[in-house]
Amino acid sequence: MAVVIDTVTGQRPRHPEKQNRPDTPLLKKPDWLRVRAPGSKGYRQTEAIVKDHKLVTVCQEAACPNIGECWEKSHATMMIMGEVCTRACAFCNVATGKPTPLDEGEPARVGDAVAKMGLAHVVITSVDRDDLADGGAAHFAAVVRAIRLASPATTIEILTPDFLRKPVGAAELVIDSQPDVFNHNLETVPRLYLSIRPGARYYHSLRLLERVKERDPAQFTKSGIMVGLGETKEEIMQVMDDMRSAGVDFITIGQYLQPTRKHAAIDRFVHPDEFRALEEIAKAKGFLMVSASPLTRSSHHAGEDFARLKAARLARQRV
Repeated sequence: MAVVIDTVTGQRPRHPEKQNRPDTPLLKKPDWLRVRAPGSKGYRQTEAIVKDHKLVTVCQEAACPNIGECWEKSHATMMIMGEVCTRACAFCNVATGKPTPLDEGEPARVGDAVAKMGLAHVVITSVDRDDLADGGAAHFAAVVRAIRLASPATTIEILTPDFLRKPVGAAELVIDSQPDVFNHNLETVPRLYLSIRPGARYYHSLRLLERVKERDPAQFTKSGIMVGLGETKEEIMQVMDDMRSAGVDFITIGQYLQPTRKHAAIDRFVHPDEFRALEEIAKAKGFLMVSASPLTRSSHHAGEDFARLKAARLARQRV
C-alpha cells in the first residue's frame, strides 16, 4: 500500500478519513497572520507540565497559531476525553476515528495541572464523543468539580460539544457543574453547515446555549464563528442576532485557517479593518464581550477578557 504524505506538513496525515477528499487550493497567508515560532522558557515550562500530567491540549491538536504566546504565559486550553473525535468537520485539525475509553484519572490530573500552573482562568474543551451514552457530560462535570477542589480561586470556562441526540439531562449535568463561562461555538453560518460542520445542527447548537441561560441565568454564555469560508456580512450579522436572541453574552470572531489540502478551502483572508467593523457591530448588538481579529480563537486572551469584565462590573457596583 502506498504511503500518503500530506502536501502541507510533509508528514503522514492525521486524518485518514479525509484522504479520499479532493485536494483544495492553499492561499498564501498575508502579513497580518504571521506569528513567531514558539520556544521561550515559559513555553517550555508549560509544555513540561502538560507532558508530565499526560494531558491533551487543543493548542497542539488544533495547531493553534497562538500557542507560543499563550504557553509563554502558562495559558493552555486542556482538551479532555482523548484526542480522537467521532466527527469529521471539514475545518478541524483534530483526528477522527474510534476513541479510547474515558480515563477516570483525568479530572484529578487536570485539576492538579491547573493548580501547578497557578491559573487565574482556565479553558477546558473536548473532542465530540458521540460513542458515549451522555456524550461525555458526566466526565465534563467531573473535570469542573476537580478544578474547583484543586484550585478554588480559578475561574473556569468550558467549551463543550453539542450533545446532539443525547438523553434529556445530559447537557444539564454540565450546566449544573456551574462553570463561570459556558462556551459552545456555532463555528459558521447556517448555510455552510452541511459542508463545514455536517455532523452538527445549527439550531440545536443555538438551543443548547439558550438552555444554559434558562437553567442558570447567572452563568455567562459564549460562542464563536470563523470567517473566510464564503459567508456574507449579512449572514454574520444574522448569526449575531441569533446569538443575542439566545442570550449569548460573549462572541469571538476569527479567521479560518486551513490545516491541510484535505480540509475546507479558505475562500478569502478577511482584512483586520473588517474585523474591527464586525467588532463594533457586535458591541452595538449588546454583547458584553467581543473579540474579533484574524488570530482570535475561543480561548485566546479568554482569561484577560474575563478579568476585565469582572473588574468593570465591580466598578459599576461601587458607583
